Amino acid sequence: RRRRRQSKGSGRRRRCRRQSKGSGRAEAPSYQDILVTDDLDHRRQAFMETWQAKVIRATLRSVVDTDYPGKIEVLVINDGSSDDTSGEVQKAAFIDNRIRLIEQPNHGKSEALRNGLAAAQHSILVFLDSNYYPSNYDGYECLLATGSVDLISGNENDPLSLLQKRHNTKPDWLFGHICYDYKNILEPQLTSSHTFSTGFPLLNFFVPQTVCHLNREQTILTIESFDDPNVVYKQINEIDLEFVEKLIPKLRFNYMIGKDEYLDTISKLRRHIADGDCYEINFCNKGYCDHADINPLQVFNALNALSPSPFAAYYRLNDKYMMCASPERYIRKEGNKILSQPMKGTARRDKDYVKDVQIKEALRNDIKERAENVMIVDLVRNDLARCCEPGSVKADELFSIYTFPQVHQMVSSVSGTMRAGLPVTDAIRYSFPMGSMTGAPKYKVMQLIDKYEKAGRELYSGTIGYINPDGDFDFNVVIRSLFYNVSTKYLSYQTGGAITYDSNPELEWEEMRLKAWAMERIFE
Repeated sequence: RRRRRQSKGSGRRRRCRRQSKGSGRAEAPSYQDILVTDDLDHRRQAFMETWQAKVIRATLRSVVDTDYPGKIEVLVINDGSSDDTSGEVQKAAFIDNRIRLIEQPNHGKSEALRNGLAAAQHSILVFLDSNYYPSNYDGYECLLATGSVDLISGNENDPLSLLQKRHNTKPDWLFGHICYDYKNILEPQLTSSHTFSTGFPLLNFFVPQTVCHLNREQTILTIESFDDPNVVYKQINEIDLEFVEKLIPKLRFNYMIGKDEYLDTISKLRRHIADGDCYEINFCNKGYCDHADINPLQVFNALNALSPSPFAAYYRLNDKYMMCASPERYIRKEGNKILSQPMKGTARRDKDYVKDVQIKEALRNDIKERAENVMIVDLVRNDLARCCEPGSVKADELFSIYTFPQVHQMVSSVSGTMRAGLPVTDAIRYSFPMGSMTGAPKYKVMQLIDKYEKAGRELYSGTIGYINPDGDFDFNVVIRSLFYNVSTKYLSYQTGGAITYDSNPELEWEEMRLKAWAMERIFE
């Protein structure tokens, strides 16, 4: 049992843990087994039948975004237990030490909050979903963080330093995002000449009121809250899951850069490479729709169903939403070990199994794609070397092919041992933005990106994730994502690819459109 002190007068976070009677989960299959077999829907439905999956899947998503204030702060679970949740948890904790119940005195919250009613300022949440993908690293099947008892946010100075200070003085869970354009704070001579349309601050992290996480084995649900977790758990069981969703509207997206201009820009970038300005550059285009009237949670459900990904995320920050189906990890810290997994190299899927395997093998042996990947691996190695022990940085995995519902991807893994005594955020400071979304050399290509792209990237190619009380963290790369401002009804996404001298402009356009189609098809 561990108790963590919070700011004066705020009380302490309390935890209750629920252990299932059995995992109900088959042996973890490989990426290929999950995504190539025809019985994926059947397998996912089988998982959904277990009480563990009910914790997060249809349950959570039916309530976390409702306008009814009594539901915004709760999640849903139903394992067939009795309604006397508080007594049951206490008895179970007494009998089985795997179930831990931490009792703390009341810390002065209003009666409404103690009854699970969320205040207006609690319109903030993060939901991170690994979608059953197997992993060689410990972690969570999914996490939910709701409400805010403290906030670190800013567009100037250095809010990353404030984030580190908050962790040093009052370690707790921290969830949030960093926008791509935070580069201008890390490198003050850089600028962003384009207007921002979604309104996300450059950096925003919050200490959540309630954190719920499900372990990889889907056997333990843990609820940590500044409120009584027994009250939260009881409310969870009382939520009616029956709801009817309206049809997702048909929308047509406009493109910031048309095909002819896109092809011409690729040629100009190849000229920069030939002149020695850079080796590789990530170039992106923006799709957008004005006056879009959508339900963000419904859109996330559709996106996550069509493209289930290991770093999916649903994020609400007041009137701003992100619906993310990212397949890529940016950076992870566990103890003193740092891991980054750059993804460069893309090929479409095919419904025919034999053709799909051929496409996959062609990607594995494609000289251009391997060149793209290894350039970014070298960049990541250099980034991590700035905060890791000399000689500890290495490529653990090179040119592996991971298969996802829409595409095959080439992924490499780079790790290192973080130097003792450094702030935990230094690993982010010295590697952000991630090399897979810039190119190399990083400083020069960020200047070229601002020159040739027609829209500010904002949260796209930034990151979202968490830092836990021990200083460990996990962050994704924000790609394959939709962004929505409910106040302005503005919906957008960005997609692109890595440009090298060997790039074929027509094929680069097709790759960009392949990635865009995975999101646009939701609205068809």
